[in-house]
Amino acid sequence: MHHAAIEIRKVSKTYPGKKAVDRLDLSIPTGSVFALLGDNGAGKSTTIRMLNGLTPPDSGKITILGRDAWKDAWLLRQRIGFVPERPKFYDWMTVAELGWFASGFHRPGYLQRYFQWTEQFLLDPQAKLSTLSKGQYAKVGLSVALAIDPEVLILDEPTSGLDLLVRREFLASMVRLAGQGKTILISSHQIAEIERVASHVAFLAKGRLVLTAPMAELRDLVVRVRFRCDNPPGLDTLGIVLQEQSVGGKWQVVLRAPQRENLDELHRRSDVREYEEVPLSLEETYCALLGKQEAVL
Repeated sequence: MHHAAIEIRKVSKTYPGKKAVDRLDLSIPTGSVFALLGDNGAGKSTTIRMLNGLTPPDSGKITILGRDAWKDAWLLRQRIGFVPERPKFYDWMTVAELGWFASGFHRPGYLQRYFQWTEQFLLDPQAKLSTLSKGQYAKVGLSVALAIDPEVLILDEPTSGLDLLVRREFLASMVRLAGQGKTILISSHQIAEIERVASHVAFLAKGRLVLTAPMAELRDLVVRVRFRCDNPPGLDTLGIVLQEQSVGGKWQVVLRAPQRENLDELHRRSDVREYEEVPLSLEETYCALLGKQEAVL
């Protein structure tokens, strides 16, 4: 049984004229690669700011590694690594100089680990930061965060601007870190890539949690059913209908919280032909859940 590395309990945050996060409840298990998915304005960035102790929640509580994310932010600095979407450093420094500079804020051993990571990422220690490509710059940001040897690593759109092979290599390294017991929280809209690496996922819309689940259980929570039938039952008896279409007696519905007994009964009906349940990709689940959500909220 994994304990939660991060607990978000009934957290709300309002900015003038906008509720950014609305009674958010999330539990992020230790050793997971947890994906936070949602459109722009869904509340992902505000949630990340609160997790990093950069802004307090208006109400509710966030604990990370058993400590209050706002009140104990200074203690958590040594235990949480953070890579923002666009890291910004002193660009007149070299890769090595940045490591020396950053090590002044951290425990002994930081600099050695920083150089281990920059070497692993094939970064030239003498290269000026201003000369690096976007991908190399992102790797410097990651080296700065990983050199802490963090127990929790928070990544905000970590692969934006990286080319495909670098993105894949980067995400694979995140899975390896989770395998070592570190907890990785990734906020992203590169959904197809996240599907490869995430162990858990949460969908956010307009500051609210729509659904959270381990990836292994997600396919049972949102299903696509196809069948041919001249006189179909009320579709809402099959589950919460997120999408539906029918052409010439052939039906396709995407259901949330499928009613298994009613689906089995539908399958057994003599006038139902070509019944099948087809798994959804993470991207299809995202579109079905958030497309529906826009209409509901």
